[in-house]
Amino acid sequence: MDALLSAIAAGVRVFDLGQPLEPSIPVSPSHPPFRTALMRRHGDIVRADGSSAANDLFTSGTHVGTHVDALAHVSLDDRLFGGASASVAQTGGRFASHGIEEMPPLVCRGVLLDIPRLKGVDCLEPEYAITDSDLAAAAAAQGVEVRAGDVVLVRSGWPKHWQDPVFFLGHAHGVPGPDVSGAHWISAQGAVCTGAETVAYEQIIAGRGHTLLPVHVHLLVEQGINIIEMLDLSELAAAGVSEFTFVLAPLKIVGATGSPVRPLAVVSA
Repeated sequence: MDALLSAIAAGVRVFDLGQPLEPSIPVSPSHPPFRTALMRRHGDIVRADGSSAANDLFTSGTHVGTHVDALAHVSLDDRLFGGASASVAQTGGRFASHGIEEMPPLVCRGVLLDIPRLKGVDCLEPEYAITDSDLAAAAAAQGVEVRAGDVVLVRSGWPKHWQDPVFFLGHAHGVPGPDVSGAHWISAQGAVCTGAETVAYEQIIAGRGHTLLPVHVHLLVEQGINIIEMLDLSELAAAGVSEFTFVLAPLKIVGATGSPVRPLAVVSA
């Protein structure tokens, strides 16, 4: 504890890796949108001392904005990670196993693999497949080693399009992301979790949408590796950070297939 407090006293810089939550954000058509309403306003009720309070209501899908996928999110032939039956697990309207409440909070080493930096661009092209070779080359170019137990974050530069929800979702033109070879590389390094900046942690082909999600199948179903989506890694990349302490805690929504999150990267100042 003394060592931790000394490190904090020496100075740290915290990078917020989450996107803002507001009604205008890009949302996959597979999920309910984010909505908020001011339910009680200042002045609706005024206490004897002149004070008042306001409060609001929000509704949202669990895979909206920056979020993490539970292992219950994807199945293959009715099987979840470890062979559990998806249809049995979801009986009763929420998952009896593999829900997001089973994912522990993460405080661990994080690694950023900056693919636009590797390619000499600010943002990858639509449909670009981030391969195992890209990931290995980025790690080598940045002088960073991915180790067992790490969280691996893959930058594409796609938040450049955040203010254009239609383009960001990319149904007409596709979206860059890891392909199956990239997913296998991530799992082979022993990563406990991985994340990216797009609405789905996948290479999305124009016109195909989310009809096939082979990367999700490999990571969630075959390997038990949670996926974080819709990150914003821009500031972290601009600072030239490749290694950091990663902090993430999903909401303990019992039996849910995912949770909004606000991930942090902590580095020495």
